[in-house]
Amino acid sequence: MAEPGSLSVIPVRGLGEVSPGDDLAADLAGCLGDSAGDGALRSGDVLVVTQKVVSKAEGRIVALDHADEAAKTALIEAESVRVLRRRGTLLITETTHGFICANAGIDLSNVDDGTAALLPVDPDRSARRIRADLRRHLGVEVGVIVSDTFGRVWRQGVTDVAIGSAGIIPVLDLRGTMDANGRVLEATTVCLVDEIAGAADLVMGKATGFPAAIVRGCPAEWLGDGSVTSDVVRGPNDDLFR
Repeated sequence: MAEPGSLSVIPVRGLGEVSPGDDLAADLAGCLGDSAGDGALRSGDVLVVTQKVVSKAEGRIVALDHADEAAKTALIEAESVRVLRRRGTLLITETTHGFICANAGIDLSNVDDGTAALLPVDPDRSARRIRADLRRHLGVEVGVIVSDTFGRVWRQGVTDVAIGSAGIIPVLDLRGTMDANGRVLEATTVCLVDEIAGAADLVMGKATGFPAAIVRGCPAEWLGDGSVTSDVVRGPNDDLFR
């Protein structure tokens, strides 16, 4: 159990291969309800689920010859509303969700040869559905985050971020509160869902076979309404680079 003021991050074990049409929430409930000790999902937890298994369950898997660069580019453009930059085979695009990312978030890793995983059509809706189904299966009230791996502008390396969320405040607004020195914070907002997604990835990893993790110990005031689309994605009027 997490000590007050601390968080515990626990990988979800036992989830097998996910295929199109699978009831992902029911499969997760089977892992999370039967687990002993810290592995059982509790009210107040936040469950982070990778985009890959959500996309697989929702049938967002398409045929693609990985060696066919023209077909790959055509698929990326079909999943984008605009292309911002091109460098060789790498495209930085804006997806239909409003995400700015490499290759429209299309993933060729951890999928069968000759296929590609597309982003869920509506990751926030995916998170809401999983949350509601876990409530029905297990009787728990939790936050749910759908995470994916993104690069960052002007920084090396990738990290997991939230592309969908439910039951947790996406952005914590600290404006008007005091810092440790008694000064009023005027501009500080914290993207909770991205920070939680990044923490969960530390135990899920990229090749460990853990596509979900429990983050335990989040303050009760973090649980609430909101979505990535409405609260995290920066609109064009607030974007200095468009």
